[in-house]
Amino acid sequence: MSKPITVAGDDAVRANLTAWDEVAPIHAHHNQADLLKAFAQPGFSVLEDDTKAVFAELGVAGKSVAQLCCNNGRELISVKALGAGRCVGFDGAPAFVQQARELNEAAGQDCEFVAGDIHAVPAAYDGAFDILYVTIGVLSWMPNLRAFFDVAARLAKPGGHFLIEEQHPIMNMVEPGGPDAPVEWRYSYFQDHPFAEEGLDYYGETEYEAATHFSYQHTMGDIINASIAAGFEVLRFDERPQHISNTWYNVEKQGPPMPMSFDLLLRKRPGACGA
Repeated sequence: MSKPITVAGDDAVRANLTAWDEVAPIHAHHNQADLLKAFAQPGFSVLEDDTKAVFAELGVAGKSVAQLCCNNGRELISVKALGAGRCVGFDGAPAFVQQARELNEAAGQDCEFVAGDIHAVPAAYDGAFDILYVTIGVLSWMPNLRAFFDVAARLAKPGGHFLIEEQHPIMNMVEPGGPDAPVEWRYSYFQDHPFAEEGLDYYGETEYEAATHFSYQHTMGDIINASIAAGFEVLRFDERPQHISNTWYNVEKQGPPMPMSFDLLLRKRPGACGA
């Protein structure tokens, strides 16, 4: 990871969008062909059974769903296959949005994918969605959590739900590594400066001329309190020992079980600002 660094939030966002667009073709080299083949098969889904159960609980059939920071859209396309209505994915990397559109076509679905900074989603989408969805690897890229949750509140209908499945922030205290790497506790849970790193090929660890990207440590308190301040109420919060990232295999394989991921289910309070 990195030493302390100072960078303006807007500059970090721009740098991160560049870094993600840059790595998109490298990720595609690793998995796009296999995903295209898989999504061409009826009934294919990347969703875990627990996630499918939550969407069933929310009555996803016919409902409008937005995935924020959707990457190549594989989860949203899988949600659409559950019977969802209008599905829209937003991502800041045009190259990943193009991959999402290709997978969508292979699956024979009609999801929409929109390229652009998540902080600047067009007002045409305000109050348009029954369910918002975020999967692993989103919150740590946000310099300002409240600003992110404000966008989510703007997009959600009153009473709309927001499902977040993320890496637990305690993981950022540990130096990531392979299954046999030592588990080294190096970083503060309350770190208030970003990590600055280069390279985002967590599939094949390809070395390439990479732009610097910036990620942030947000505590669980930061996450929950920012969601509440933006107009959401917490319906359920579960910490899980499951490893859902492409790093920290050392933590998964060694030592006592610890929370490696979490699920957070929110609901937009009626009358809350945003729509």
